[in-house]
Amino acid sequence: MIWNESRRVSLLSIPIVATQLGQISNGFVDVMMVGRLGAPELAGVALGNATYFLFALIGIGILLAVGPMVSQAYGAGRHDPIGRTTRQALWLATVLSVPVLLIMWNAELPWTLMQQDPATMVYAQGYLQAAMWGFLPFMWFNALRNFVEAIARPLPITIIIVMGILLNILANYGLMFGNFGLPRLGLTGTGWATCIVHWFMFSCIALYVAFQQPYRTYGVLRKLRTPDFGYFRELLRVGLPIGGSIGLEVTLFSATAFLIGTYGSVPIAAHQIAIQCAAIAYMVPLGIGFATSVRVGQNIGGKNYAAAAASGHAGMGLAFIFMCCTALIFWLAPNFIVRIYLDTRDPANAATVIQVVRLLGIAALFQLFDGVQATALGALRGLKDTSVPMMLGFIAYWLIGMPTGLGLGFGLNMGPEGFWWGLVVGLLAASIMFTYRFVHRTRRLQDKNAPTGGNSMTLL
Repeated sequence: MIWNESRRVSLLSIPIVATQLGQISNGFVDVMMVGRLGAPELAGVALGNATYFLFALIGIGILLAVGPMVSQAYGAGRHDPIGRTTRQALWLATVLSVPVLLIMWNAELPWTLMQQDPATMVYAQGYLQAAMWGFLPFMWFNALRNFVEAIARPLPITIIIVMGILLNILANYGLMFGNFGLPRLGLTGTGWATCIVHWFMFSCIALYVAFQQPYRTYGVLRKLRTPDFGYFRELLRVGLPIGGSIGLEVTLFSATAFLIGTYGSVPIAAHQIAIQCAAIAYMVPLGIGFATSVRVGQNIGGKNYAAAAASGHAGMGLAFIFMCCTALIFWLAPNFIVRIYLDTRDPANAATVIQVVRLLGIAALFQLFDGVQATALGALRGLKDTSVPMMLGFIAYWLIGMPTGLGLGFGLNMGPEGFWWGLVVGLLAASIMFTYRFVHRTRRLQDKNAPTGGNSMTLL
């Protein structure tokens, strides 16, 4: 059974992983192109990106509740809950976006309280106040994306993401450097390019879901004005802990970025490059985690508990194997990676290059634990087990990882490297806790052969 589920998870993962890589590629393109403007601009996009995606990933996490709710209903052959769940997810995305936009518009206040470099804040504010207008369509896009992927048809999302990457390159080239007759906006142009791309991706997926089979069968975009508080509450019940879990991890990384930012523009620029490389690699196990969640959810909906366990184990194994490969690349070829982002022959970049190489050496280790915890958490989402994992994440990230980073970074004067070692310890703890939780839950389900009563909204 494990081999059969490995094959199924692998096949489902390919387009989802491609989608994740495509989505992170927009950030990669931004960082790579902004790097040509200079280290101060790179530090600005690092701070702006950290703020934008802190809220984006929390929102995306809450909307991930669509996945297990739809996949369990799909596995049980119940189609009516699928459309209802997705419609309420669009409303939830709207509700979540309003306070986030207010915070982004006034982001200079929390940055000042966090003692960020004033020059960096000026660049970051220009970027963020442009990019923020794409936040709402980005949330809508992810609500519809979770619906499409939960019924095991992720290829259209991949195609839309690829088109978005091409548009982002063109928009950056035009708005950053003043090409195609457009104004030269520098880093702010990158923010407007992000906004344009997010509106484009949402428009594409909305049209596809509205007119293309089998998606139009579920009537997702019909009856949007009709509230369905039962499904809205269920989305919140399942989704808030997922968003909380992701938020705990993301805020750990964001807090690390803010702490490193207190050391000046060179360390934060180096951190941005290293974390961007780690994030690109992370998209593969994250995509495998999404696929694992779908397979676990569908097997639970079909009451095949042994297959659900096998799906989770297969996903974690695949993620670990991949991350072993990326860890070797980070460890053995860091200078090659740095040359993608910076002109290593420029003496002005020498200090940044040295710092990046050091951080990539640490990233080589935490890749292993990050991959396992991502897929284990995805497997737990497939069980609709979200509240306890959120508490476990708090323990791993903030009671273990952050104190370790603070102790090494400030206490032992290790600086940025100390904070990154804190990430290693936190992710190791999370990978152990989440894996044990999934094994325990699936064994209990198999031993008791617990019935779901055909209701995909009652399993916990």
